Amino acid sequence: MMIETAPFGTADDQPITRYTLVNSKGHRVHVMNFGATLLEVEVPDRDGQLANVNLCFDSLEPYVQGHPYFGSTVGRFCNRIGNATFTIDGTEYPLVVNHGKHQLHGGKKNFSYQVWSAEPIQASDHVGVRFELTSPDGDNGFPGTVHAIAEYTWNDADELKLTYSATTDKPTHVNLCNHSYWNLGGAGSGTAKDHVATIEADHFLDVDDDLIPTGKLNEVAGTPLDFRSPTELGKRIDQLPATKGYDHCYVVRGQAGTLRPAGIVVDPDSGRSLEIETTQPGMQLYTANHLGGGPGTAGAASHDAFCLETQHYPDAPNKPEFKSTLLNPGETLKEVTIHRFGVRP
Repeated sequence: MMIETAPFGTADDQPITRYTLVNSKGHRVHVMNFGATLLEVEVPDRDGQLANVNLCFDSLEPYVQGHPYFGSTVGRFCNRIGNATFTIDGTEYPLVVNHGKHQLHGGKKNFSYQVWSAEPIQASDHVGVRFELTSPDGDNGFPGTVHAIAEYTWNDADELKLTYSATTDKPTHVNLCNHSYWNLGGAGSGTAKDHVATIEADHFLDVDDDLIPTGKLNEVAGTPLDFRSPTELGKRIDQLPATKGYDHCYVVRGQAGTLRPAGIVVDPDSGRSLEIETTQPGMQLYTANHLGGGPGTAGAASHDAFCLETQHYPDAPNKPEFKSTLLNPGETLKEVTIHRFGVRP
């Protein structure tokens, strides 16, 4: 196993480096320190042919100019915070608004648009990169100086392990996730609606018209969101006209904080599979409903990919019934997600 590095341009007057993680089978993962971003993931199909299965751009500029969070580390708070505000110990914190009247993915120039420091990891059974970022007090309205770490590792079992951790000097809310867009037939191969998904969840979060959770949990049974048994992503997608597809947070079965299965997706044509395990309480299924098919989305159109974003629940700071995202001084947030790539006959 080895790590290769190459320059990938400049952002905020700082050099951006592309890191290539190569396992002993020659399967590759590419990451960069702008946004602690996952780029290509090159894994084989049932015939042994390698292809990149993660939507990405060939150059740095589209990432800097603005993009649909292709492969980004999202923070301080991924997904939505209703009315872009929360209260801690009686103090209300108005956040930067960037999605209607709400905040999405941490506001403007969030973690996805920051230059992270980077340190390669070379171990006996894996290679990787540890990215670090310090977010100052008041960043996008959030209190506290937060130190965040996003660590990617890759091994000979084709397991991509993402470990997120964070500390703070004031009470604040943190919710970190990776926002990769997958197409197991290969990026650019067309629709992902024929991919077959199984999601380890009996409930999903009820939301209002702005996709802000109401606090209620809905059963998946009898709804288009039931993926408890293998089902094509596109089979019932037309039953969700309001969101133009899936954009829903599932309650992952089992004890949050423990590593457990969250889902599996299989592409019948190529045979490639993606299994996900996570310590996070939730997982957002998003079927790339708003990709336009132009250069700003690397040519990908609506439903040409899917996201499985492991995370805490959206709007958790305003929903005491949800597992808390409050991080206090002296505590360390730590969440792990494993993406395991394989092949089915």
